[in-house]
Amino acid sequence: MSHSTNPTTKSLLGQLQRLIWPRSLRSQLLARSLFILAALFLLIGIFQFWIMESFLYRNQAKTMEEQIMSMPPVWLGLSSRNESFNNPFAGQAGLDSRVSGNRMLYIPDRSLALFDRNGTFEDVFGKEDGLAAPQLTAAEYKTITDQLLDKRHAPYQIVTDRTGSEQLIVFASPGPRNRDFTMVQMGTPTKPIRDLMVKQLLIFVMLSILAMVAGLILYTKTLRRTLIPLSSMVDTVQRIDAGSLAERLPATQGQQEVDQLAQSFNGMLERLEQSFEAERESKEQMQRFLSDASHELRTPLTSIHGFIEVLQRGAASNHEQLYRALDSMYGESVRINKLVEDLLMLTKLDQAPKQEQEIVQLDHLLMEMQPQLNMMARERHVHFDLTAGLTIMAEPHKLKQVVLNLFHNAVQHTYPESGSITVALYAVHNKAELTVKDNGTGIEPEHLPYIFERFYRTSSSRSRKEGGAGLGLAITRSIVEAHGGSIAVNSKLGSGTTFTILLPLSDLSEATFDH
Repeated sequence: MSHSTNPTTKSLLGQLQRLIWPRSLRSQLLARSLFILAALFLLIGIFQFWIMESFLYRNQAKTMEEQIMSMPPVWLGLSSRNESFNNPFAGQAGLDSRVSGNRMLYIPDRSLALFDRNGTFEDVFGKEDGLAAPQLTAAEYKTITDQLLDKRHAPYQIVTDRTGSEQLIVFASPGPRNRDFTMVQMGTPTKPIRDLMVKQLLIFVMLSILAMVAGLILYTKTLRRTLIPLSSMVDTVQRIDAGSLAERLPATQGQQEVDQLAQSFNGMLERLEQSFEAERESKEQMQRFLSDASHELRTPLTSIHGFIEVLQRGAASNHEQLYRALDSMYGESVRINKLVEDLLMLTKLDQAPKQEQEIVQLDHLLMEMQPQLNMMARERHVHFDLTAGLTIMAEPHKLKQVVLNLFHNAVQHTYPESGSITVALYAVHNKAELTVKDNGTGIEPEHLPYIFERFYRTSSSRSRKEGGAGLGLAITRSIVEAHGGSIAVNSKLGSGTTFTILLPLSDLSEATFDH
């Protein structure tokens, strides 16, 4: 059987929880500040009570000691040196009569007693209607007497008399300190002192409460004004969505922590904007890629489909038409195969698999390719300018593909009779610089930023005629970047094009050039 909680109870519990544990920053700051302030007032009150108690007790004790020392010994019936410690209370009845005969000694709210080092004790005022004097042990009186006779100070004590009242008692010798005089103990109730301390403490508590209330009112307004920049940030953040990532928070609002938060948030917005922009460009490139790939595949497939229809209509019986159709179909299939291989190559490069690299000496690799490049150039003039001893860590067949792609691009854009292609290799700032330069038609400036994109062609008709699909330069850049290098192009319309590749040299090459 399930039990459900009453919605009203839930609401009350929620309100109580929010009251005890407020969730807003302003409420938390206010509550914690008031808690700290209350704790400080409590500590101040405790210290004030302790200091005031010690101060009042010390002052009262000092006053009482001065009263004792100002009393002439004769007032206590101690006028003869013969009545000394040898027989301090000789004749108890005689001492009682002397004390009783001096009613002028009566001091309101005081207890008075005589004692000596032997522990003999006589209550002076408490025998009649005066305040009863508390009595200590004989050992304590001996210690106190020794301290006084050695002209040392005997500290005051807080003790309870026989009626249960608490007294502050002090000890001193009347008149000049002399062995012949009995010591005097004077006490006073602590209740008036404690009442005064409680009264002062209550005043402090009331003032503290008033200070906290005033602080609550003032601090609430101050805190609200202080948190205005943070509230503005919240409003701005709530307005920001995927379509307004370019909006930024004010970087300087007069508060260091808020400024740091704004700068961090602006940095996050910038990264998000860049990520969204990169994703948008990636989607656009993918859409263009799919569109171009579909177009490139559709063209040869349409051609092959057309030739098959022609053959089905009877052209297969005509050997000349049959062989011409088969040659065309073979050419289109080669073109499809090349396109698929290029796409697979780009996919592998995008996945960035671990490469099995080895030390490659670039001048040797280029010299091995020289016969193949001369054959591709046909009537064009090919010049090699190679620096020996340059080695890099690379995959040789991938580097050969890079050189073939750039050289094939140079052949496509130069004239057979007057074409000239230069392959050069130099060492520049601990990097191998490989350039492929031609004197062809050049590339229009508006095409230069895009020539390394997939399926981008500066001359669609010419590229298709030569069998290209606009993937060669994209593959070249991917291979170069996979080897930690970079590729750049410089071209002038009508004067030719230069592709420059920079690859990091291996440690072997750097050691050779250092020597």
